Amino acid sequence: MTASPPPVLPDERLASGIARLAVRYRGRFAAETIQRLVIDSYERLAEHARVRTHLVVLAEHLATERLDALAHIEGAPGSGLPRVLFVCSHNAGRSQMAAALLAHRAAGQVAVSSAGTHPAAEVEPVVTQVLTEAGVDLTDAFPKPLTDEVVRAADIVITMGCGDSCPIVPGRRYLDWPVADPDGASIEVVRQIRDDINTRITDLLASLPST
Repeated sequence: MTASPPPVLPDERLASGIARLAVRYRGRFAAETIQRLVIDSYERLAEHARVRTHLVVLAEHLATERLDALAHIEGAPGSGLPRVLFVCSHNAGRSQMAAALLAHRAAGQVAVSSAGTHPAAEVEPVVTQVLTEAGVDLTDAFPKPLTDEVVRAADIVITMGCGDSCPIVPGRRYLDWPVADPDGASIEVVRQIRDDINTRITDLLASLPST
């Protein structure tokens, strides 16, 4: 039986990232699985998130997050941290703020992800600004499409204004945070949204099991 030819890379620069991930996940995932996820991540970012700059680098980052989630689903050793996923429509405002604030405050004791059902091209600059004021770095953040692996790996899914398009997976703890949308809001209002989210995170952290 003749083997199927390997898939054609949409950008030859993806090969370097695939090679790095093959080393990182050696013995865990087959090279074909890694290549498939990298290509799929690239295509999702190009089509759904409309990302145009640093697309190759961001595809590797997204594929890494998806592979880590897949490893958690399959029971990788050392993957026992509580996993929280924030979901909003565009992953450019509320969910980015919530994920960054939780990651900052949890100090490595929680695995945090965020995604959008219809991701934007970039994080809203005012969101980055108000987080910087609070001592939280959002430099490397980018809007990500919602993927099956990340949803299934989450222990808690927190929705923030994505309506009926938010995922429902049996066995997960779901919370809905009715937080105002920062899109088009003044910086004073976005600061209030940040503080609202931060208060909710205080309650969330208190509800999580200690690790």
